[in-house]
Amino acid sequence: MPTFVYSGKTVAGEMRKGELQAASLAQATSMLRRQQILPSSISQKKSGMMNMNIKLPGLGEKVKTKDLVIFSRQFATMIDAGLPLVQCLDILASQQEKAEFKRVLLDVKSSVEGGSTFADALKKHPKVFDDLYVNLIAAGEVGGILDTILNRLSGFLEKAEKLKGKVKGAMTYPTAVIIIASLVVTGLLLWVVPIFEDMFGSFGQALPAPTRVVVNMSKFLQHYWYTIIGFIVGSFIGINRAYKTSRGRRIIDQLLLKGPVIGDLIRKTAVARFTRTLGTMLASGVPILEGLEIVSKTAGNVIIEEAIMKARASLSQGKTLADPLMETKVFPGMVTQMIAVGESTGALDNMLTKIADFYEEEVDQAVEALTSLIEPMLMAFLGVAVGGLVIALYLPIFQIAGAAAG
Repeated sequence: MPTFVYSGKTVAGEMRKGELQAASLAQATSMLRRQQILPSSISQKKSGMMNMNIKLPGLGEKVKTKDLVIFSRQFATMIDAGLPLVQCLDILASQQEKAEFKRVLLDVKSSVEGGSTFADALKKHPKVFDDLYVNLIAAGEVGGILDTILNRLSGFLEKAEKLKGKVKGAMTYPTAVIIIASLVVTGLLLWVVPIFEDMFGSFGQALPAPTRVVVNMSKFLQHYWYTIIGFIVGSFIGINRAYKTSRGRRIIDQLLLKGPVIGDLIRKTAVARFTRTLGTMLASGVPILEGLEIVSKTAGNVIIEEAIMKARASLSQGKTLADPLMETKVFPGMVTQMIAVGESTGALDNMLTKIADFYEEEVDQAVEALTSLIEPMLMAFLGVAVGGLVIALYLPIFQIAGAAAG
């Protein structure tokens, strides 16, 4: 017979936890009611192999945005149906396939049972639930609209993940082409060029300049390949370490923002993320100063983060939000003007949402423009790299054939 784990309160208000055996969940609930215990959560206890969590490092453990979206939507539905908070957490934890997320949800449930608020329980797991998520949940608890907030959160997370996916998708194709082209050129220089070099030695004639360049490149790669690899790895590590310092990150972020095409894409993405996040927080009842501080941490660029914090400092002194944002010259004029209109009409959250919708479409167009620009550049790169290499190798053959014909 299955064993069920339960927690609940007696008629006198005392907390009770324990286990009991019953044929079904309904029978277990009925048995507890006969004992005058009102269950807040009850679930079947797993045993044997079913209770073992086999953990493989790096495989399926990280909680992704998609997991949070599904969790938030299911949670909102259960809250809307009138189920107790603890029971919702218990059901969602039991259905969770990822061991790490299941552990987090059970810990959150335990904290709530111990008297913590839902937001405080989530705050103990910052790697899963960030400041934005926690603050919106706190606002939902205070306002008694937790189901609405959860639905709003899931919608926000879906849009944020979609935006992130578009930017990543724009970078995937050119990166893959460059890597494949580099491998092809490296293979030609290491294994094909030496064969042609031996053949050219039997000609007894001076090689054309392009061919000599290719042969010298091949020799350099054969003898100093470790230097090239060391330079690439060293550059990667150096840039990574520099980005972890405040000065290095500021310089790199500034250069990225000033980039001819990528800079425009980064700016539009940051505006869409900023307006969507702040609009969601204001609509949920989060104070604007607290919302700006949280939003600045999600900017993804230290220059934009500084601009937001400067606007927050100005706002705390009684000024408007639009003016300091305009002074930073980081945000486009249209954005600051629409924010000013939203402030004057008292509908800033709605205006921010409209800006976010507009700039998400702008990101789509920027991604298309970047893709259309990169494709011919990649074709030119492939033509020069691979085509030039092949032509250089066949020039001596053409030269000899021309001499023989003459």
